[in-house]
Amino acid sequence: MINGCSVLAVIPARGGSKGVERKNIRMLAGKPLLAWTIEAARACPEIDRVILSSEDEEIMDVARQLGCEVPYVRPYWLAQDDTRAIDVALHLLETLSERYDYLVWLQPTSPLRSADDISACLQLCVRHGAMSAVTVALVDKSPYWIYFVDSSGGMQPLLPGEMRHDNRQKMPPVHALNGAVYVANTAWLQRTARFVDDHTKAYVMPMERSVDIDTHRDFFLAEWFLANASNPIGIFSKPNIAMPDA
Repeated sequence: MINGCSVLAVIPARGGSKGVERKNIRMLAGKPLLAWTIEAARACPEIDRVILSSEDEEIMDVARQLGCEVPYVRPYWLAQDDTRAIDVALHLLETLSERYDYLVWLQPTSPLRSADDISACLQLCVRHGAMSAVTVALVDKSPYWIYFVDSSGGMQPLLPGEMRHDNRQKMPPVHALNGAVYVANTAWLQRTARFVDDHTKAYVMPMERSVDIDTHRDFFLAEWFLANASNPIGIFSKPNIAMPDA
């Protein structure tokens, strides 16, 4: 619990995967990919319950062996390539008989996020009375340097303005969702059917913990960070927590 409020963590892990086959249970540094997220969730002191959402029997078996609860089987119509995360979350909240104040959405494709990253997002919501908080990471390329390229090779800037001609040092810092942690007040989530709005708070994670696994290259990158961390336990459990202003 946090500030007297109950917290449910949900790990969505469907069986289908186009980029890397069976990636949710593929081995990463000696563990199934799913294990890294289950361990982080179980180590987070604010979380009251950790459950899996999946339609896949093998994934569910692996999750149970790792100590994750599997209270229901996700319907196949909610395990398609075009299924939205918010639809899975809302169906789950309607299915469970228990009620929780906060939902924490933890995708297994972010194995380097720590328990402290999860705690920081929850604390951010409570500190500011926010309905949701998410993890983000600094983007190394400014959107002012991004262009649309047409079939003839013509270029149109994504954003207008002369700033795209400035050097990197003059560019304002830009952050993107890294997919590691989504926290939402459950009543607000069910009312708005969204994880992020204009009032969502951002918790900044470092690039080395912001790997989002979608391809074989991402697996190799995550393996590299794990293998080359001089203090693996420390680097992934003690982030530099920098809370943004209200």
